[in-house]
Amino acid sequence: MRKDHRPYAVKKAWLKFQKYYTSHFIKPQLDALGKGFAFMRPWHVEIFGGPISIGDCATVIATPDKKVRLSVWPEKADSGFIRIGDYSLICPGVRVSSAVGIVIEDNCMLANGVYITDADWHGIYDRVSWGRAEPVHIGKNVWIGDSAIVCKGVVIGENSIVGAGAIVVEAVPPNCIVA
Repeated sequence: MRKDHRPYAVKKAWLKFQKYYTSHFIKPQLDALGKGFAFMRPWHVEIFGGPISIGDCATVIATPDKKVRLSVWPEKADSGFIRIGDYSLICPGVRVSSAVGIVIEDNCMLANGVYITDADWHGIYDRVSWGRAEPVHIGKNVWIGDSAIVCKGVVIGENSIVGAGAIVVEAVPPNCIVA
């Protein structure tokens, strides 16, 4: 691990600036942002649509080459939302796209490059239609590995682990490892 050689005052000023940026540019785009949040490089977080809510003590990490994208493109009026629970970790490159609804419960970890979607975003023959959309529910204490894809209609039970590169199209029972 690399040692941080910055003076303490510089490090605290940098963290304070990131918190200021999050409070003034990210928080107004969200329906709710819990207390104790930590956004690292929040200017690389892209938020489209709403409602999107993030719970207490959540950590979001973004980088210039792997932006975090939270998008709600509702299929119908008053549908489509993203709800992220308390103490969740969102790593660089995570994309969450909702047309109906996505719930990520408390203590979840989404590793680098995870993609979660609740819709096809187009039909097989009709590329203009939304295709099918079904809500996604990710239970408590779930860890989703690098570059995994969680598709529409999936329910992942609590304490489960989704391996790196997995494509999840069916329900995952609680306390299970899938890859």
